[in-house]
Amino acid sequence: MASGIFALLDDIVTLMDDVASMSKIAAKKTAGILGDDLAVNAEKASGFVSSRELPVLWAITKGSLLNKIIILPIAFLLTAFLPWLINIILILGGLYLAYEGAEKILEFFFPHHQEKKEEEFLELSEEQILAQEKVKIKAAIVTDFILSVEIIIIALGTVMDQDFWTQVTVVSIIAVVATIGVYGIVALIVRMDEAGYKLILWSKGQNNWLHKSGTLLVKALPRVIQFLSIVGTLALLFVSGGIFLHQIPFVHHYVDFLPSWVAEFLLGLIVGSICVFFVLGYKKIVKTKSV
Repeated sequence: MASGIFALLDDIVTLMDDVASMSKIAAKKTAGILGDDLAVNAEKASGFVSSRELPVLWAITKGSLLNKIIILPIAFLLTAFLPWLINIILILGGLYLAYEGAEKILEFFFPHHQEKKEEEFLELSEEQILAQEKVKIKAAIVTDFILSVEIIIIALGTVMDQDFWTQVTVVSIIAVVATIGVYGIVALIVRMDEAGYKLILWSKGQNNWLHKSGTLLVKALPRVIQFLSIVGTLALLFVSGGIFLHQIPFVHHYVDFLPSWVAEFLLGLIVGSICVFFVLGYKKIVKTKSV
């Protein structure tokens, strides 16, 4: 009896060690997409009235958790019954990520000059403000859903050779940590300027360390979001290139002379540029037919 209990405990410890090591690997693989997730959500959670930033962010966080509750069972069912479909979803997701990364680079070098509509600055009622918030929250949750699919599928791809329950445990851990980590950091980022203003007020107009620290935080916020946007764009290309490199066997044969990180970046950029070319061509054809 005692030997059976010790054997069970030994199995549990071994399982936890496997889960811990696989979770680290999965976290590294999903780090790129998490960088983009962080940049996107920091941008979407900013721009609200100071008193509404945290409630809005909490609403988006709850939506993100719901997204993962929906996605996780579907992903596990695919693993159990249609495992071959995971690779296809990964490649399709890689095409989407590569397109997003290449499109952002194209936009940087050739910005789209859209006509800006004049906005009427009217005093909005509380109901109108809440209605606008709901629209922005819904858009943020939809974006999070797409990114969550990629995070979970990429994490799942790292444990495909493990047993089912290890897959469930590792991917669930990544999903929870990703949500808490990303939105926790976003909360700190969007409150940077508010914390800066508080420090400036506490300085009582004196040019002391409180005033300097507060000014630094206020000025740093747009720079931080801009930096995260750049990191996120590069991450999209690295992650997508990594998917093509590891999920399409013959691709590795043609780029095996390059360092893996160079091959991943180039693959992401090349495939993304091709996707952008076809999407722009399709849009142009549709626009020509509609005229």
